[in-house]
Amino acid sequence: MRLYQRVFTSEAANGLSMGLADYKPTRHDHRTIWALAWPMILSNITVPLVGLVDTAVIGHLSDSRHLGAVAVGSMFFSVIYWAFGFLRMGTSGLTAQAVGAQRPNQNRTLLAQSLVMGCVIGCALILFQYPLIEAALYWIEATPAVTDAARTYTQTRIYSAPAVLCNFALLGWFVGNQNTRIPLILLITTNLLNMIMDVIAVYYFGLASQGVALASVIAEYGSLALGLWFCRRLLARMGGELLTSSLKHLSHYTELIKVNRYLFVRTLAILFSLAFFTAQGARQGTDILSANAVLLNFVLIISNGLDGFAHATEAITGKRIGQRDLSGFYRNLIAAACWSLVTAALFTIFFWSAGQHIIHLLTSIESVRAQATLYLPWLIALPLLGVWSFLLDGLFIGATQVKAMQNTMLVSVFLVFLPVWWLSQPWGNHGLWFAFLSLFVARALTGGFVFWRLSRTGSWLSAMSH
Repeated sequence: MRLYQRVFTSEAANGLSMGLADYKPTRHDHRTIWALAWPMILSNITVPLVGLVDTAVIGHLSDSRHLGAVAVGSMFFSVIYWAFGFLRMGTSGLTAQAVGAQRPNQNRTLLAQSLVMGCVIGCALILFQYPLIEAALYWIEATPAVTDAARTYTQTRIYSAPAVLCNFALLGWFVGNQNTRIPLILLITTNLLNMIMDVIAVYYFGLASQGVALASVIAEYGSLALGLWFCRRLLARMGGELLTSSLKHLSHYTELIKVNRYLFVRTLAILFSLAFFTAQGARQGTDILSANAVLLNFVLIISNGLDGFAHATEAITGKRIGQRDLSGFYRNLIAAACWSLVTAALFTIFFWSAGQHIIHLLTSIESVRAQATLYLPWLIALPLLGVWSFLLDGLFIGATQVKAMQNTMLVSVFLVFLPVWWLSQPWGNHGLWFAFLSLFVARALTGGFVFWRLSRTGSWLSAMSH
C-alpha cells in the first residue's frame, strides 16, 4: 500500500500517468491475460451459432409461421435472460476476490448462494410465465398464427430457466476461479447438444418450433449437469467447507444481492438503450430497420471479441485485489488494455476491408444492402471507440465497484445517448448511429473518470469483502 501511495499521491497534473508508466507488464502478465481471454473469446463466438442453427433448421420448413415464432420467442428469452446476467458478473468478481484472499469457505459459499439464487429466480419465471409471456406477445403484435406458435415455443422453453440461470452462476464462478477453459467446454457442449436435438426434434419427431424450444431445454440441463460435475472436481482440490447456515437466511445473501442489484439496474439501462435504438430505426421504415438489424450483427461480433479480454480482466482484477496486490493489478490491467486495443484495431481493419462483403452475405435484399452499406462507417469506427467501455466493465466487475458501473451507465444513457439522439434527429439514421456511438464514448469517459478518482484516492481495495 505504501508503494501505491508513493506513486499516486503526487500533486502533479500528470502524476497518475507517470505512476502507470512504472507498471510495465511482464511476459507473464501478457500470458496470464491471454490464457484467460482466448477460451472466453472462442466460447463467445459459439453463442451466435445457436441462433443461426435454430433459424437454419426451422427456416427450411414449409410453414413460415414457425420461423417467426422462433424469432419472437428467442427475442423474449434474450431480454429475460440478459436481465439476469448479473448472476454471472456478480459471482465472478466476488469469487475472484475470495480466490486472491485464499478464502475457500467463502468461495464455496458464493457458489452455493449463486446457484440458490439462480434456481429461485428460474422457478419464479416458470411460476409467473403466463403474465410475462402474454405481455410480451401483446407488445410484439405478431400475426395470430405466429403468436400461437410463439406461445407454444415460449411455454416450452421457459422450463429451461432454472438451468440457464444456474449456468450463469457456474460460468461466473469458474471465471472467478481463473478457469475459463471449463466455460468454453460448457458452452460448446450446450451449443452442440442444442444443434443435435434441433435436428432430431424437428425432422424426426416433426415438432417444429416446439421442438426447437425442447432442444434448448435439454441442452441447458445437460450443460448444468456437466458443469456441476466439473464443480465437484474443482471443489475437491480447493479444500475448505460449506457453511450450510449461510444458505438458510436472507441476511447472509446481503453482499451478493447488493452487487447484483447494481448490475441489474445497469443491465436494464442497456436493454432500454437497445430497445430505444431499434424502435427509432423502425419509425424510419422497414429498410432502415432491417439495415440496422444487419449492422447490429457487427456489434455482436465486436462485443463477443472484446468481452473475452473483459472477462479476463474480471478474473485477474478480482484476484489481485483479493491479494491486495496493486502492483500486479495495474500491470495486468495495462496488459489487458494493450491486447484489447490491438483486437479493436483489427476489427476496424477487418470491417473496413470486408464489411460490405459481410453485408451481402447477411442479406440478399438490394435496398437493405444499400442502406446497410451507407451506415457501415459507423461500425468501422465502433471498435476503437467502444473498446474502453468493455475493458472498464471487466475492471469494475472484478473490483466489485458495481455501483460506479451502474452510475456511469445511467449517466451515459440518460444524459448523453438520449440528448444526443434528440439533437441529431435531423440527421435521420446517421443521427441515431451517432447517438449510439456516443453512448460507448460516454461510458468510456465516465468510466475513465471513475478509474482516475479511485486511483487518486486509493479506493480500489475498499470494495473488497472482509
